[in-house]
Amino acid sequence: MLVAFSVAPSGSSELTRENPEGSVHDAVAAAVAVVRESGLPNSTDSMFTTIEGEWDEVMAVVKNATDAVARYGSRVSLVLKADIRPGRTGELTGKVERLEAAILEQEQFEGHS
Repeated sequence: MLVAFSVAPSGSSELTRENPEGSVHDAVAAAVAVVRESGLPNSTDSMFTTIEGEWDEVMAVVKNATDAVARYGSRVSLVLKADIRPGRTGELTGKVERLEAAILEQEQFEGHS
């Protein structure tokens, strides 16, 4: 399964009061460190971190990443999206590779019309 998630602190804490710009990069860095230390295939972009694995191992990483972020505020916001496709692996990159191939095929087809 693939799980894309975004986790961020909210509420007040001493750290957020010292951060007048409202940046959450330290908290997000703590969450991403948990993901990377898990050893599961993962990818982080500007909005989400996506991890691939079995249900229990992926959800354990999401929980641990959420716990890491909880130290940065009195509340935590978690957004999660899952693609549950039993028996499939390598989808973290495989889905993107198939998409890029489809785009290239469409561009070539449109170039010959």
